[in-house]
Amino acid sequence: MQRVLTISLATLLVALLAGAAWLYTPDKPRAALEAEYAAPPSRFIEVLGIRLHLRDTGPRDAPAMILLHGFGASLQTWDDCAGPLSADHRVVRFDLPGFGLTGPDPSGDYSDQRSMAVLAALMDQLGMAHATIVGHSMGGRIAWHFAAAYPARVNRLVLIAPDGFASPDQPYDTAVDVPLMVRLLPYVLPTPMLRASLAPAYARPESMTDTRFARYRDMMLAPGVRGAIVARMAQNILVDPESLLRRIKVPTLLLWGERDCMIPISNAADYLRDIKGARLVTFPNVGHLLQEDAPAQTVASLQGFVVE
Repeated sequence: MQRVLTISLATLLVALLAGAAWLYTPDKPRAALEAEYAAPPSRFIEVLGIRLHLRDTGPRDAPAMILLHGFGASLQTWDDCAGPLSADHRVVRFDLPGFGLTGPDPSGDYSDQRSMAVLAALMDQLGMAHATIVGHSMGGRIAWHFAAAYPARVNRLVLIAPDGFASPDQPYDTAVDVPLMVRLLPYVLPTPMLRASLAPAYARPESMTDTRFARYRDMMLAPGVRGAIVARMAQNILVDPESLLRRIKVPTLLLWGERDCMIPISNAADYLRDIKGARLVTFPNVGHLLQEDAPAQTVASLQGFVVE
């Protein structure tokens, strides 16, 4: 009996090890990713000890606009918007620390305070005294925090389906308990799981093209990114935004997809209540990723807002 049990346990162990080896997904080499995704106008700039992946386009003497991407994304999420916007704006977009080709922050700090400090330091290095700040989702949360903390540096504020208010899964002043499946992310990245997690962000399935999906997967596989994502989730502690939002005095535009399954459009009422004079533009049949699901509408809304 003991011999049979030993053989059974050994067989199970071999099966588990084989399964783990089959599921294991290593990072992709940085050189290969930079060769594919960091051709000009991409460049790298060191800010507060971080090697930021950056694109800076448009006339240098034009009004400045900074685009902040959301959680799990990269500067390429703005690809369909940056070109038209660069016709009459200096448009800066970059991979936030912990994402894309910027990769991990050597400090290990992924708090919103750190993100704001990086943004302010980047503006200093680029010679931007102030700019229109556009933020999507998590980037929207960083954008409105920045507008509250650095009011003189923000001309106008655009929040695209911004994050920031508590939910049943994440109350205020509480660190989130990162699930086991997420903590395994640095070691495994099954393609079906990633596709399933991205699909709800689009109202139109055709917006998630094979090329776009491959880019999202490659950015997740950039060295150290998955570990940084887990660290950011563990460090994400929401604060009650009401008093911060009421500090914002600059013209503010909210853009929201009516079929947003990630951050529901009902959240817009909270921002309209707390940011004096804020306006809301909604997009029918559009999901969470407005800049990818409806780039022409997004650009038109931004251009109309900044020339008012």
